[in-house]
Amino acid sequence: MSSLVPRLTHLPEWKQDAVIAVGTWVLGLLIYLSGMQVLLNGRDDTPLWIRLTELTVLCGLGMLRRKVPLGLLCALVVVGVDVALGTSLPIILVFTDFLYATTLYGSRRVSRVMIGVAALGTLAVVGLALLMSSQWRTAILAAFSLLPFLITPVWWAATVRQQRDIADTERANAVQLATIGELDRRASVAGERSKMARDLHDVIAGHLSAIAIQSEAALSMAEADPKLSRTVLESVRENSVSALEEMRAMIGLLRADPSTGDPEIEPTAPPRLAELSKLVESARASGLAVEVVSTVDETPPLPAAVDLTAYRIAQEALTNAAKHAAGGRAVLGIRAHGGILTVEVRNDLRPGSGSGDDGGTGLGLLTMRERAAAVGGVLAAGPSGGDWLVRAELPLEGS
Repeated sequence: MSSLVPRLTHLPEWKQDAVIAVGTWVLGLLIYLSGMQVLLNGRDDTPLWIRLTELTVLCGLGMLRRKVPLGLLCALVVVGVDVALGTSLPIILVFTDFLYATTLYGSRRVSRVMIGVAALGTLAVVGLALLMSSQWRTAILAAFSLLPFLITPVWWAATVRQQRDIADTERANAVQLATIGELDRRASVAGERSKMARDLHDVIAGHLSAIAIQSEAALSMAEADPKLSRTVLESVRENSVSALEEMRAMIGLLRADPSTGDPEIEPTAPPRLAELSKLVESARASGLAVEVVSTVDETPPLPAAVDLTAYRIAQEALTNAAKHAAGGRAVLGIRAHGGILTVEVRNDLRPGSGSGDDGGTGLGLLTMRERAAAVGGVLAAGPSGGDWLVRAELPLEGS
């Protein structure tokens, strides 16, 4: 029986109604043949063929049980005829299915009306029983014997409807949560990709651009000044090693499994302003005269995120200066005052040098602005008094 119900629910609605109609007709036939159709004391003198005709018509109307309120109104006509002939149990049993279907498949308003009708109908049945019977005890017993046929189907359908609505709501919530989770996942992936793009840009545009510039300088001065050429080549080697180390660290982080932890991957400390001298020496080896004005050594330790951001901005700005103002002069200023860390790089603005970013693509300025914004700071870059100025203001509190 438990496997039969799921099979019925998979059938089309009209087939389900047909199965219910045939089943109730067979049940009613058995009740009539057994003689148990009389609800109240007395005899049923109505011919069997009339009872079966009533039953057949009412079961046939069962195909309209989902058509609210048409099915219920048509069923009421048959029930009225049955009451006039003498109320019989099979007709009442089939009618309860119409009450159930109307409450379950009707609109919310119809469902609430059916609950009210069941309550008022209960009082009406008891009142009619008292009026039509000379013995009040017999009337009350008869009334209460009819009440389950009125209250039970409506209560049952209301409960099923409530559970169905709850299930629909939970299903809709689950779909919404899945959609929100997918959007969050995509946003996280986009954020990680943006972060990886910035880091790769810093490594490639910073170290490798310096290597390219310094290699060109070394080739041009190989015979004129061997000592200076050697110094430039040493800077090239240092930049190459640094680039390889940072690339290896990034690849290691990408390959690491955060759930288990890979002991073979050694964490690499991110560069900080304490290593600023390497940037300055690399820029000078590229032919750029760099002057440094820094007061960060006199301040308390900087927040790690601000320290790394300041280093990356200085690295990108000096790399662009060496690329677009080779052989010129640059001033790197770093100071902390009033809870703000200011990083300035001012270099000569050569004619036709463009905006000072990496090759005119704008990626250099874009990554610097993104890094500044990531820690709550701002960055501005542009011509200033005949020079090119990159200025970043990074908050030291709350980073």
